[in-house]
Amino acid sequence: MALIEFEHVFKRYPGGSVAAVDDLNLHIEAGEFLTLLGPSGSGKTTTLMLLAGFEATSAGVIRLDGKSIESLPPHLRNMGVVFQSYSLFPHMTVAQNVAFPLSVRKVPASQIADKVTAALAKVHLENFTHRRPSQLSGGQQQRVALARALVFEPRLVLMDEPLSALDKKLREEMQLQIRRLHRELGVTMVFVTHDQSEAMTLSDRVAVFNQGRIEQLASPQELYDAPANPFVANFLGDNNMINCTLVSGADAGPEAATASVKTASGQSLQARICSTRALPENTAVKLCVRPEFLQVGLQRAALATPNCLDGTLVDLIHQGDHWRLVARLQGIGKSGPDQAPQWFAKISPGALPQGLVVGQNVCLGFRPEDTWVF
Repeated sequence: MALIEFEHVFKRYPGGSVAAVDDLNLHIEAGEFLTLLGPSGSGKTTTLMLLAGFEATSAGVIRLDGKSIESLPPHLRNMGVVFQSYSLFPHMTVAQNVAFPLSVRKVPASQIADKVTAALAKVHLENFTHRRPSQLSGGQQQRVALARALVFEPRLVLMDEPLSALDKKLREEMQLQIRRLHRELGVTMVFVTHDQSEAMTLSDRVAVFNQGRIEQLASPQELYDAPANPFVANFLGDNNMINCTLVSGADAGPEAATASVKTASGQSLQARICSTRALPENTAVKLCVRPEFLQVGLQRAALATPNCLDGTLVDLIHQGDHWRLVARLQGIGKSGPDQAPQWFAKISPGALPQGLVVGQNVCLGFRPEDTWVF
C-alpha cells in the first residue's frame, strides 16, 4: 500500500471557472522523493497544500496509510513543511525557531535541546543557534527552515519551491544538501518546483502537471528519454518540433518502429514512432528532436544522417562547454520565411564546422532513433 493516496481529488476555488486540481489520482511511496513539476497555475502547489491540510478538497479523498486525512488539521498530519518564503520568526533565535514545532507538540523541555542540536547538525548549522534570521544569509535561512521541518521526525517533508529565491550556485549547493538528507534520513519528500533541472537533480519520480492534471508520472530519465506527449517533451528540456504528416500508417504497440513522415514542404523524413493506437496514413503528427541530437554541417554530404533539414543560421552563442546554434528552417513556414520554425542545436566545440557565421545556410541532420513522433 502506498503511503499517500490521492483518489479522484478535485479543488475548485470560489468563483473559479476551472478546477485548480482536476480529478487527481496519485500514489506516493514511503521513502521516495517525488517532485511536482509544472508551469505557474498548473496545480502543483495546490496539490501540496491539499496534502498539508492548508487547503480543503472540493471532492475526492486523500489517504495516509490507507486512512482518510480529510478531517485532520495540519498539525496532526505529522508532515514538515518548508515554504518558499522560509517563514522564520524574526524575533526568535535559530534554536528557538527550530524548537517551535516541538513546543507546539508539548515535547518535554529536557528533550528539546538535544533534538534541536541534532536537527541543526543535519544541516551543518549547529554553531548558529543564537543568531537571528536577519543575521543569516538566504541559504542559511533555508537550512534553518529545513531543520525546523525535520526536528519532530515527520513521516513526510513537503517543500514548496524552497530554493527559488537563491542564486544559481547556492541553489545547486542546497539541492545537494537536500539529496544527502533524503538518502541519510529515508524520509518521504514531496517537492514543488517549476525548474526542470531541479526536478531532474532531486527526484526519484516526477509528476508533470498541466492545467490541474498530471500529464506524465515517471523517473527523470524516462520523462526525458520517452516523454508521453508534446507538452512533456517541450517542458522537460529543450526540444525542437515540426508539424508533419504520416506517409504510411503505423500499428499500435509498445515497441517503437521507424516510420516515414512528410513536412509541409513535402520533404520525407524517417522517424521513430510509438503509439498506443493505430495511426492511419495522412495522420497529422509532430516530430520532435532534442538539440543535443542534431548535427550541423555546411553541406548535406558532411552529415552521416539519413535525415537533413535546410536552415539559415540566425544566432551562434558560446555557452562554455558547448555552442548553441539557432537556425530558421527553410521551406517549412506556410506564411513566409519569418514564420518558419526556429530549431536549436547544442554542438561541442570540437564538432563546430569551421568558418560558420550568422546568415549562412546550414544543414541540420538527425537519426530516426533520436526522434519521437506524437
